[in-house]
Order: sequence, then structure tokens, then C-alpha cells
Amino acid sequence: MAASTHSLPLLLLLAVVVFHAEAQTAPAPAPSGPLNFTGILDKAGQYTTFLRLLSQTQVATQIQSQLNSTTEGLTVFAPTDNAFTNLKAGTLNDLSSQQQVQLVLYHVLPKYYTLASLLTVSNPVRTQSSSQNGGGSYGLNFTGSGGNQVNVSSGAVTTQINNALRQQFPLAVYQLDKVLLPNDMFAEASPAPTAAKTPAGSTNTTKGTVAAEPSTDGTSGSSKTSVGLFVGLALGLALFFMGSS
Repeated sequence: MAASTHSLPLLLLLAVVVFHAEAQTAPAPAPSGPLNFTGILDKAGQYTTFLRLLSQTQVATQIQSQLNSTTEGLTVFAPTDNAFTNLKAGTLNDLSSQQQVQLVLYHVLPKYYTLASLLTVSNPVRTQSSSQNGGGSYGLNFTGSGGNQVNVSSGAVTTQINNALRQQFPLAVYQLDKVLLPNDMFAEASPAPTAAKTPAGSTNTTKGTVAAEPSTDGTSGSSKTSVGLFVGLALGLALFFMGSS
């Protein structure tokens, strides 16, 4: 009986030692990998055109780098493929390389926003494109009618934010059904001022007036003709009488 009493603490001690050894040798859980921004869009589908622009302009690399170091987070508005398809033909092709960069950066906010927080921002909100243009333009305006319904406007385009692909710090990605066209870039150029049209017939009237003025040349020519005839007739009569006498 005494032997079993003394062996019980030894068994408990052995069990503790074995458990501790297994805990030390058990592999630690693998750390989660870095946040893959483009992977979110690729997994969601229907963002092929936006992904292509992100790659061509190297904005995807810029965003990925910022996500690894930002303390403010980022917010990205991702237009769907249908959004790009609905653009006027040639809209993207007519842009220079720099303008394409500005267009993509216009869809990125340099801060993390939830849908609810977008309803309380002070408009206009700066975009990543604002920093490339002196900060005085390329902003976005946000409005809503309560709840999580949020509308975003560039001035040239207004659309509703329909779906959150990701809404967790440091990155929020929202789906858009329209491409946000910067008003500063896509506003139609004002038509060039045209010269005031001259009333119809005014030019001809002026010329007609000049032509209708009495011509002194015509009057003097008629007088000279009459005088010449009279002188000729008088000389003829004089010669006639001189010959007869």
C-alpha cells in the first residue's frame, strides 16, 4: 500500500515532464502571409481590366508596398469589367501613360474607411491621385441616405458602392459598377469662342450700296459724248456753207 502511495507522485511528475517536452517540440503555428491585394480581386473575379491597369501602371506594386508599412491603411474602389465595358469607346486608349496612372490612383484613398465612416467624411476626400496633382484636385465626394448605402461622385460620374470585397484594417476594397472618371481629366473642353456672325446679306448690302452710289464717271462720259456730237455737227455745217459759197 505504501509503495503505491509513493509511486503516484512519481507518475504525475513523469506525465508533466512528457507534456512539457511535447509542447516544446510541437511546431508553432505558421504566421499568416502578407496581405495579397491583387489576390483579393483575382479571387472575386470580374476585375480583369482593373487588374491589368494595376499591373501596367505598377500601382499594384505601390499599393502592396504601402500595405506593408502603412499606419493609416488604404481604401480601394474596384470597377468591374462591365464598368469598363460601358465606357465610351476609346476612353482608355486615348489616355497617356501618366493619365492612366492618375486614373487608377484616383480609385485609391490613402486611408482605411468602412462604409459607415464614408458617410461622415468631410468632402471632397483626397485620393492617391490628389498627391500627384498638388492636392488641389482629384478628390471624391461621398453621400448616403442612411444605413450602409453610400454613393461616390467624381463630378463627372456618380455611382453606388455595392459590395465590400474586404473591410478589415489595413485594407478596404469596394466594388463599383462604374469607373470613376476624374472631372479634371474628363470634363468636356469649353467650345472655342466663335466670331459674331454677320447678318445675312449685310456684306452684299454694303457692296450694293457702294455700287448704287451715283458715279461721276458715268455722268461725265455722257456729257462728253453729247458735246462731241454737237461740235461735229457744227463743223460739218460750217464746211458745207464754205464750200457752197
